[in-house]
Amino acid sequence: MKDNVKYYMVRRKAIPEVLLKVVEAKSLLESEKVETIQDAVDAVGISRSSFYKYKDDIFEFHDNARGTTITLTLQMEDEPGLLSDVLKVIAEFRGNILTIHQSIPINGIASLSISIQVLQTTGDVARMIQELENQRGVHHVVILAKE
Repeated sequence: MKDNVKYYMVRRKAIPEVLLKVVEAKSLLESEKVETIQDAVDAVGISRSSFYKYKDDIFEFHDNARGTTITLTLQMEDEPGLLSDVLKVIAEFRGNILTIHQSIPINGIASLSISIQVLQTTGDVARMIQELENQRGVHHVVILAKE
């Protein structure tokens, strides 16, 4: 039997307190303010079973709508078409490019800084970075920031 998944938008005041505490516990874990699930549930005052029961079913709306932004820096050769090849890889993984800055090449090497919005439709980011590193003419890729 096919599972019919439905989503609802509900005002915060209509959400049971236990669900809000699950969101709070998830936030503590994501921000690394606590190390374990037990620490997180103790901090917000719910049981581990409540956390596990609801953790995959409640999310803050803005997190899903906005996505995550990662900023990468790449060192690459000054070759015609290489930037286009890099952008094609990001497009293949459905990353949304927010900003691009490429320096003037020095000794044939340019620095590229690129911010990418990662959404639920974006493919495996680790594989995307690996493919960027494997591009001919790209010397290395570093993750500068993740927001």
